[in-house]
Amino acid sequence: MCPACGKKNRVGAAHLARTVRCGACKTTMPPIAEPIEADTTVFDDVLRESPVPVLVDFWADWCGPCRMAAPEVKRVATDFAGRAVVLKVDTDRYPEIAERYHVNGIPNFIVLKDGRLVSQHAGVVSHSVMGGWLEAANRS
Repeated sequence: MCPACGKKNRVGAAHLARTVRCGACKTTMPPIAEPIEADTTVFDDVLRESPVPVLVDFWADWCGPCRMAAPEVKRVATDFAGRAVVLKVDTDRYPEIAERYHVNGIPNFIVLKDGRLVSQHAGVVSHSVMGGWLEAANRS
C-alpha cells in the first residue's frame, strides 16, 4: 500500500528489498518491512528472484510457539528491510513447501540465498538470533 495515496501496488519479487515508486502517485515507497504471507507461487518467485537472503517462517495458526515467534519474525522483517526478505508459510495451507525442506515440526525457520538453503533451525528463537542467520547468509 502506498503511504501517500493508499493504492495497492504490485511489487515484483526482485524488487521487494528495494525502494520503489507508487504506480499511481509516483511517491517513493520503502522496501517491504513486514513478513509476506507466501503461497507456492510467491514462494517460488521470491526464491528465484530475490537478490537478498530470504528468511522463511514455517508456522500454523494452531501452534502456540509459532504465535510466540510471530513478533520476533515481524521485528526481523522490520530490522532487515532492504537487506532481507521475510516470508511466512502456513504449513496447513501449503504443506508441499514444507515437505521440500523436510519440515517435521514448527516453528521452523530456513534461510535461503540465491535460491539455495543456507541454514535451517527448529524452535522459537529471538529476533537477534534470526538476524544473525541473515547476516551470516550475507557473508556467504
